[in-house]
Amino acid sequence: MHPYLVGLAALAMTGTALMGIAGITTGWVAPWMRVRVLRPKLWGYGVLVGAVGMSLYMFIGPLRGPDLSMAPFAMTGMAMFFAGLWLQTLSRRPGPGIPERR
Repeated sequence: MHPYLVGLAALAMTGTALMGIAGITTGWVAPWMRVRVLRPKLWGYGVLVGAVGMSLYMFIGPLRGPDLSMAPFAMTGMAMFFAGLWLQTLSRRPGPGIPERR
């Protein structure tokens, strides 16, 4: 069962990272987020940082096994994930020169 979970997690994080790259390069935002996101490039950076952080956490932490020497790297991944969430939150606020939607 473990290889299936690792494969599913890798597929999910790859898809998430691709959405972030699309947001950075083309300004594309996922359809369920289009109404809320005012700065698509910042949203893309947030999604990409979050996907890399969650991948680092999952594949060095819980999905790797009980290896305490890798815990600092896994926690760094979790911090990156939260930084990505913060960037995504900032992408919902109007930046300089961007009118606010109502």
